[in-house]
Amino acid sequence: MYTEYGAPREDKSKPWNDEAHRTCAPMLPPPPKPQPAEPARIAAAQKESACLRAEGISWYPDPDPVTAQIDERKGTPEQWSSLKRDHLDALKKCRPEG
Repeated sequence: MYTEYGAPREDKSKPWNDEAHRTCAPMLPPPPKPQPAEPARIAAAQKESACLRAEGISWYPDPDPVTAQIDERKGTPEQWSSLKRDHLDALKKCRPEG
């Protein structure tokens, strides 16, 4: 494959070593268990999600009730880009410490 400028480019749309991935997959250790967040962190994350939705970002997900993490798979890449580009005031309002 080549770029539009004629430079060689590696196709990274799929791994070049599928067979190795299949062979080694059973040998991988299990993923680490999620670490529970402090109750205050969970409450803050829930408040932030509610605030962002109140500011018109209706698709913004609730945090995980154990880890307080936001699952970025629950929005499209375009939505996440738009959040940082078009909703900066809402982010500042809802994340006063950040």
